[in-house]
Amino acid sequence: MGIEEESRATQYTTLPAGSDFRHELEIRRSRFITVLRRAPDEDSARSLVAGLRREFHDARHHCSAFVIGPDRMIQRSNDDGEPSGTAGIPMLEALIKRESEPGVLDLSDVAAVVVRYFGGILLGAGGLVRAYSESVSTALDLAPLVQRRRLRLCAVEVDHADAGRVENELRNAGYVMAETGYEARHAILRLALEDKPQSIADARSRVASLTAGSAELRPEGSEWIDVPR
Repeated sequence: MGIEEESRATQYTTLPAGSDFRHELEIRRSRFITVLRRAPDEDSARSLVAGLRREFHDARHHCSAFVIGPDRMIQRSNDDGEPSGTAGIPMLEALIKRESEPGVLDLSDVAAVVVRYFGGILLGAGGLVRAYSESVSTALDLAPLVQRRRLRLCAVEVDHADAGRVENELRNAGYVMAETGYEARHAILRLALEDKPQSIADARSRVASLTAGSAELRPEGSEWIDVPR
């Protein structure tokens, strides 16, 4: 199933990259194992489903849903043999209706798979809808989340001997640091800033102060950066 929304997002909420989050519920003897993963594209989401089919090869159902993109334009769900509309759609709704803060629906780049081991007791359509929705919602309540923001990257060249001090001072001042590069003669520190003239001017002033005016901030375009919530 696909649902489309129109927006021009500059930030959204997602899972940290690099590890899955798992949570299990037992409902009337059926086991519902929810696995959440950061999924920047459809291939990543489908890879999660395929991997869990291999891992839980004896389970009856591997239902899935995912929402992808800063604008949440890619949204899919699959009932995987459960009665139509009782698994994938409730899972997807749990993702897209997740509030990162009151009134803000911005969860994206997240794939959810619920592996079900049937316990011998039929839940009925309504029971299945509640079970799959609760499984994903509860996992999201417990999972670590980060904010992903499109920020302006600016770089500054400093001597290797000063790089650690300057970077620590910038972090302590609340600046978000992107990847640091090391060249033969200099270290290149990168700051991720709000794309506002005052934010960039303030950063320039801070860098000048920390380097006694010997270094200057230069723009390097923009990038999506994970920011702790």
